[in-house]
Amino acid sequence: MRAIRICFVLLLFVAGLAPAFADGPDGVLGTWVTADGKARVEITRQGDIYNGSIVWLKEPLYPADDKTSPGQPKVDRKNPDKSLQTRPIIGLPLVQGFKYAGDNVWSGGSIYDPDNGKLYSCKMTLMMDGSLRVRGYVGISLFGRTEIWTRPAPGTAQQQ
Repeated sequence: MRAIRICFVLLLFVAGLAPAFADGPDGVLGTWVTADGKARVEITRQGDIYNGSIVWLKEPLYPADDKTSPGQPKVDRKNPDKSLQTRPIIGLPLVQGFKYAGDNVWSGGSIYDPDNGKLYSCKMTLMMDGSLRVRGYVGISLFGRTEIWTRPAPGTAQQQ
């Protein structure tokens, strides 16, 4: 019984410390490596709005066997807006329009998927381990996909 009481007290103590781990509104700022490691996204703030653009790609050029642009920088080919299909992927706005909602959550924004040219509602949560949980969805958050982004390892060059 005493062990249960000690565990309960420790649980309350740890739960009470959770807000101490909060990073606040600007905790999301900086460079993030996407879940697949193929891109880096830099999140910035303009006023109270947080946006992020692709600043690095693991493979920035189309492969030699690409039928239309071998060896050329990748562009937003899948965008449904024909006028945007030639914009470079590096520099592409990926996450846009987020506001800090408190408790290390940014909401009200959207995320663009250049692989299919679609825009999704999105919510981002800074986790206690320092990773960023990025949830893109259609309609309600229940119908979507979550990725975990991480910070680049210290000392890794950001090749642009």
